Amino acid sequence: MNILESMWQQFSRRFVDKLTSEELWDNVFEASIRITLIILLAWVVVQVGRFIIRKVFRFRANLPGNYSERRRKTIERLLQSIISYVVYFSAIMASLSAIGINIAGLLAGAGIAGLAIGFGAQSLVKDVITGFFIIFEDQFGVGDYIQVGGREGTVMEIGLRTTKVKGNFGEMHIIPNGAITDVINYSLSNSIANVDFTLGYTADIEKAERLVRHYLETLPAKNDNIVTVPTLLGVQNMGVGEMTWRISVETLPLQHYGVARMIRKDLITLFEDNHIDLPYAKMMVYDQNTMNRKGGSE
Repeated sequence: MNILESMWQQFSRRFVDKLTSEELWDNVFEASIRITLIILLAWVVVQVGRFIIRKVFRFRANLPGNYSERRRKTIERLLQSIISYVVYFSAIMASLSAIGINIAGLLAGAGIAGLAIGFGAQSLVKDVITGFFIIFEDQFGVGDYIQVGGREGTVMEIGLRTTKVKGNFGEMHIIPNGAITDVINYSLSNSIANVDFTLGYTADIEKAERLVRHYLETLPAKNDNIVTVPTLLGVQNMGVGEMTWRISVETLPLQHYGVARMIRKDLITLFEDNHIDLPYAKMMVYDQNTMNRKGGSE
């Protein structure tokens, strides 16, 4: 028992002496200053690097030539992410070195451990490789409206590991690149809007068709989102009290919804101003007494 107490007293004395030694606190103070300076320098380097990348790509965008804006944004954000990863990783290594940790031995051990972990990190490798080919092949870019895995939205960021897609209601989908297999990109080509409208059987069909065709010819000059003169395809369907006509409109990417709403509104005004009969629900009201009298007279 005396031996244990003696050992504990010696350990406690050495611990207290070490904790209260002036050399220890000098080292802690010096290491704190070094780490603070390293973190501050890393932050400055990241901000300067991002600024330079942003300026270079802005300058490149102003040069003549066929240069995709969406591809510029994608590569710009990717380079900014890479420079952040590299600088902050270097800052962490320098901070560890500042507190006396052997970085060379740590990196050697990390290399061996990384080899073992790599066999269990196949999904991570798949995400990185898939992300590289998404960017390299320009499958989609920042600002594109896409559908992937049953989710639709606007691409906000493309990284080597994940892609961020903002949904129509503001939700943010963070999708691992390895899970991206089938992608529908709505922003690469022009959109098509099919606008249906109905006319009653008592309407002047020739007059209505002439008015609609003349109206469609004026649309490209009125709306820059319309690529060519819309086409009146003709009767699409015939119902009990109405017939459905269809108009096909080619618009700039993702502008077909707004153009379709505009055309529907204009057609209502056009038909009302020119006294073209529009179908509407009809209600027949019968007087029971009158029906009885008719039945009795017969």
